[in-house]
Parts: sequence; C-alpha cells; structure tokens
Amino acid sequence: MTADDPGAVTVSDAKEHEDVREFDLLVIGGGPGGYVAAIRAAQRGLSVGLVEKERPGGVCLNWGCIPTKAMLRSAEVLRTVREAEQYGVVAETAGIDYASVLRRRDDVVRTLTDGVAGLLRANGVTVVEGHARFTGPTTVDIHTTGPSPVAPGGPRYAAEPGEQVDGATARAVVIATGSTPAPLPIPGADLLGVVTSDGALGLTELPGRIVIVGGSAVGVEWASLFAAFGSEVSVVELRERLVPAEDAEVSAALQRSFTARGITVLTSSTVTAITEAGAEAPLRVAVGGPHERELDADVVLIGVGRRPNTAHLDLAAAGVVTDERGFVVVDERMRTNVENVFAIGDVTGKALLAHVASHQGLVAADVAAGHDAVLDYDVVPAATFCHPEIASVGRTEEAARADGHDVVTAKIPFAALGRARSTGDTEGFCKIVADRRHGEVLGVHVIGPSASDLITEGALAMSLEATLDELADTIHAHPTLGEIGMEAALAAQGLPVHVPPTRVRSSR
Repeated sequence: MTADDPGAVTVSDAKEHEDVREFDLLVIGGGPGGYVAAIRAAQRGLSVGLVEKERPGGVCLNWGCIPTKAMLRSAEVLRTVREAEQYGVVAETAGIDYASVLRRRDDVVRTLTDGVAGLLRANGVTVVEGHARFTGPTTVDIHTTGPSPVAPGGPRYAAEPGEQVDGATARAVVIATGSTPAPLPIPGADLLGVVTSDGALGLTELPGRIVIVGGSAVGVEWASLFAAFGSEVSVVELRERLVPAEDAEVSAALQRSFTARGITVLTSSTVTAITEAGAEAPLRVAVGGPHERELDADVVLIGVGRRPNTAHLDLAAAGVVTDERGFVVVDERMRTNVENVFAIGDVTGKALLAHVASHQGLVAADVAAGHDAVLDYDVVPAATFCHPEIASVGRTEEAARADGHDVVTAKIPFAALGRARSTGDTEGFCKIVADRRHGEVLGVHVIGPSASDLITEGALAMSLEATLDELADTIHAHPTLGEIGMEAALAAQGLPVHVPPTRVRSSR
C-alpha cells in the first residue's frame, strides 16, 4: 500500500472545531496495543488522538501484567531470604508485610504509566480522557467514565459511560479496547469474597485460604504468589492437567512442583457451587468430578475466561462485524470489514497477550499510514510467571506429531548447567521439539528460572527457520542459563555433552 492508496490516511494537522476534535488516526484504548499504535502512527507523520478511560497502559500496566509481576518479585525475594542459609547468608526469620508489597506494586505501576504518558506527549499524541462511543464508522462521541464496577479505586476500563462531553472524527480509527474477565455460571459467584483477577489486586489483606478456579496462566500465577506469601491454596482446573495449552511434560512438572509446595491441585474438576459458610469459613466451595469435596475459603478467585470489552462502544453504529463470541473480525493487516477501521489486541480474540497486541498495533498504524505490513501468528511466544516459570513457542510434541512430523525431542534439566547450580535454582528443564529430516525447530518449551527470557532464542530460531545444527553450532556464553538451548539442540542430535545420551526420542 502507498500513500496514494485510497486505504491510506492522508497526513493533516489535528484540529478542534467546537466540540469535535479531528485527527488522521483515532485510537480507542490506551493499552499495550493502543498506545503503541498511537506512537507508531505519530512517528509516521499522522495526527493522532487517543481516547482512554484511565491511566495509559491499559489492563497490562494497571491491572494485569505489571502489578502481578511486581508482587511475584516480592514473593521471589521472600523465598530467597527464607533459603538464605544454604547460601551461607545469616538472616533473621523472614515475614511478609503485605501493605508494603502493595505500596511497592503501586509505585512500579505509577512509574510505568507515567512513563507511557510521557512517551505519548513526546510523540505529539493528543490524549482524550473518557469513553468513546461510535456514531459512525470514523466518528465518536466521548463521554465521562463512571466508577469502577469492581471496587472504589479499582479498574475503570469496563466502567459504564456517563454524559457526553466531547466528540472526535478521524480519517481512520483503531479499536483497542481489550478484554474483561468473563463471568462463570457458578451459583454463588456473586457472593462477597468471590473475585476475578481485577478484584484480587484490590485485596488489602492476605487470605488465609484461597480457592482458585482455573489452572491456566492467570490461575497458576496467583496460586504461586499466594502460596509463597503463606496462604493455603487450592486450584480447581476443568481440564486433565494444569496449564493445558503447554506441553504435557511441562504441565506434569508444574503440578509436581505445586504439590511439593503444599498447593492442592484438583484437575478434571469443576466448581459446582459457592455458598456462605460462616465467620470462620466465609465461603464454602463445592468441587465436582473425581476429586469431589468441599473446600473452605476466605476468598475464591475466578481466574479463567475473558470476553471482548466492547460494551457501550456501539460497534453497530460503525458497522463493524464481530464473530459469534463477540470478538472483532480482522484480516492480517488488522482491518475490519469497514474501510479505515482497524482493531487490535484482545478485542480481536487472536491471541490474548500483551506482546501480540503491541505488534498488532504496529501493523495497524503502519497500514493506516500507507505502509504495507502483516502479522504472522505462527511464532508467538507465551510466558506464564508462576513458580517455576513457564515459557513456550511453537508446537508441543503432541501437536507436532499430529501434524505428521517425524518428531525428535530432547529435554535438558537446568541441573545440568553450571550457572543454575551456582545460583541454586535448578528446578525444571528445556525441551526442544524438531523434525528429524531437516532438523527444523518446531517448538521450544521451558519450565524453570528465567524461562520468559530464555524463550526469545527459541522464537528467533523459529522465525529464522533455524535448525538443530545452527542452534548447536552457535557459541553460547558460559556459564549462563542460555546454554540450555544449545544443550537441548545437541541432545536432540544424539550428541549431548552434559547429560547421558538417552533423552532423545523419535516418534511419528
């Protein structure tokens, strides 16, 4: 697409006429997709407006990725202090000051959201506070934002709009409104003490007992956090294993680790009802399935399911088509069915990950500015920040076999690495999945220290269509955790150096 293409946006200056603001590009939503799209579009020379209900950064920075990672860091420090003696460090008994954990978390969030606000200003993006509602394909009314539907001072990204105070029109619009927790049809899910991930961030005291519904990424992260802080944690998962989207061996390793730390894991199970139980046990959770039982809890956290955040956006007024689940339908260039209307991030339902939203934002902004760009979803890394940490990219062993590959796999434990031994963090492994014929890397799966950092090498290898030979022949610095990718590639070739040559398996 060129600047002369009718689908491209023509550069003009942002103007204000009475109550209607005019832009080349209007972005609705300031999360990791929206603010990135706004910055890229401004860099491409467009006048850009960004409508946002609260602090920039969206769910990720304000209510998701960042605050939970700040709290998980506190849990990590607590574990380290408690284990200090094995490192020759004498420390008094460690405890948790939850109020201080929350203050640090909020400071981290504020610093980052202020940083994003500064970046938007530096790039000339006009930020308009409020709720946008379509009145046409590229026109919106802007309303005040109501209070948080979760709790006073809580997230407002799903808040209802108030009175109209402004309006905007643009040559193109990017919908970047994200997603919200989806309610589950569980009797008693509306009781006091039953929270979503949003509500969990609003807890001012540690729960003595918490039941977490859902054993995917959100659920196991919260389980790790509360268990480290001393809560009695139970996880109820519908599927037959934790983190069911991950490789089966990774799932099994996580369940063993959770069980060893005293976390109760109930898989192939459902929560059939939540009831009030009394002062000593405010909530009682009925679990159905092979592990049928009742669990007493102070808090029940529903950590599964999200839906597109399009309520009160009035997509019908814009003519934008959604699928049967309500997600906005887009093509590989983030274009909806309406000319000059794009959608990015969770609202598209493609992959509900912050880094995917950011890359979608870059694509949408480039296309709107007259540059051709597409997004390939074949190589998308995922990370789960539980303990031990999990990260993966590409196919699992089971999926690769189902696709007809002559699969060869190898698994290297972190215990084989000098760096892991020296730091005392040896739990977990790296598993590589490859095609035997050409050594093509089909997937990389890591559970253990710094998994979310290590997976980048696997993603790059797959993006460049690297082979086992190329990974094995790349000199890795020693002693590092990063060596595990090289060691796994060597093992998959039947040439392991630091483990016995018995970990290679081939299957169709």
